[in-house]
Amino acid sequence: MENKSIKICALTTISKTMDWFIVDSMRNLAKNGYEVTLICDMEDGFAQRNSDYAACINLPMSRGASLKDLLTVPFKLRKIFRKNKFDLIYYTSPNVSLYASIAGFLAGINTRIYSQCGLRYVSFTGIKRRIFRLVERITCKFSTHIRAQSPMNMQFAIDERLCPESKISVVGIGGTTGVDLKQCGSFDHNRARSELRNKYNIPKDGFVFGYVGRINRDKGINELIEAFCSLREKYENIYLLLVGMIDDTNPISENSMQTAKSNPHIILTGNVPSDRVYCYMSMFDVLVHPTYREGFGKVLQEAMGMSLGIITTDVPGPSEVVENGVSGILAKVKNPGDLAKKMEFMYNNPEQREKLAYEGRKRAEKYFDRPIMLNNILTDLNNIMSKARGNK
Repeated sequence: MENKSIKICALTTISKTMDWFIVDSMRNLAKNGYEVTLICDMEDGFAQRNSDYAACINLPMSRGASLKDLLTVPFKLRKIFRKNKFDLIYYTSPNVSLYASIAGFLAGINTRIYSQCGLRYVSFTGIKRRIFRLVERITCKFSTHIRAQSPMNMQFAIDERLCPESKISVVGIGGTTGVDLKQCGSFDHNRARSELRNKYNIPKDGFVFGYVGRINRDKGINELIEAFCSLREKYENIYLLLVGMIDDTNPISENSMQTAKSNPHIILTGNVPSDRVYCYMSMFDVLVHPTYREGFGKVLQEAMGMSLGIITTDVPGPSEVVENGVSGILAKVKNPGDLAKKMEFMYNNPEQREKLAYEGRKRAEKYFDRPIMLNNILTDLNNIMSKARGNK
């Protein structure tokens, strides 16, 4: 298929999301003839890092719910869309997906693709759940194609009547841009492990349960801290390393935060540069990701690439990345007692832990290596555009 004339616009709310889930696929599309534009609320340096392959448009937006953004951003996007006459728009993250789907419809963009990275209303209750479910339905309504991040998430969306079955599908077996397995092995693991453990005063023989991601409620951090503290009553040499930004829009409990800050065996690193995440993961003995909801779980794929034992929750997305008892262990969601049992099992069974890590690496090589995932996205978009052009 000839792609040189295809103009694609990719949108996220903030540039960190763009870096995490979108940039690699857009670079690959540009190499294959697509004309790429990126729109998000850009942090310093983002445009410079991506200007070699894409036009970058900075559009300030709030991460949380914003009535002001709802009343203004769709019209700003409609103006941009009409001016640039994109062949397709491709959006992810809840806020901008709502704005872009509406703006794209109003601007007459015929192909509007929603990359549905999890459903935030799943963990809500009452009126809040109904409102955010309605927002999701509106986004789906104004999108021409929806790409769920996993088969179970796709089925959930269908069962919830967010969209018709004909509009939604999964690319490959799920996920977004996969894992750069070469990068996982591109540094001296032992040296990074030793230097960073010294930095955070973790002894060489200390056992580290690690987490990477936003420090917030829906990632299960309250339960993780509670589970860890219960284990600390039995085991002296264990540590909990929480790598990521503290999320004020969905905060953990005050008690959990006070515990994390006062317990010398719990370490909050704050946000770390994306190119240093693997170095931090080299400190871990086990990755623990007790999320309430997830699109698929990129950090789980990264942990597999790093040959780490994994504990995550039995929810759509993570339970599809990890094969329970084969390439990781699943714990009950929102259950600190069960989570503590799974963490204790990993601590006390090094041979089983190593076997799980080995199988996880094999699974990453088969399904989640970045070239495989990027080719899946390219093939999917080529197919969509072939059909779109054939219908003209």
